[in-house]
Amino acid sequence: MTTPTDNREACELCGRPVRHLTRHHLIPRTRHRNRRNKRDFDRDEVRARIAWLCSACHRQIHAVLSEKELERGYNTLAALREHPEIRRFVDWLANKPADFRPTVRRARRRE
Repeated sequence: MTTPTDNREACELCGRPVRHLTRHHLIPRTRHRNRRNKRDFDRDEVRARIAWLCSACHRQIHAVLSEKELERGYNTLAALREHPEIRRFVDWLANKPADFRPTVRRARRRE
């Protein structure tokens, strides 16, 4: 039996070759039924917007951005790369070994 990550060898955000990748929904699943989401995105597009990330990048994204922020402003890999905290983390992490597991601290959110 093959898994969806068999053909993927590197994190789509930091580019590190890692053993296990996690599936990140660029439009969070908790927001799929949101009225604005239904207006702005086609149903198939919402389900297909997936990024394969190492666990460190995935944890950092969710530590820095809320589900609403992810849905509205950071729903592409390019947009995620442009976020200052994500970019700084990815630049730092990119040269670390594949088995390196950083501690990710939850950022204070201004809501």
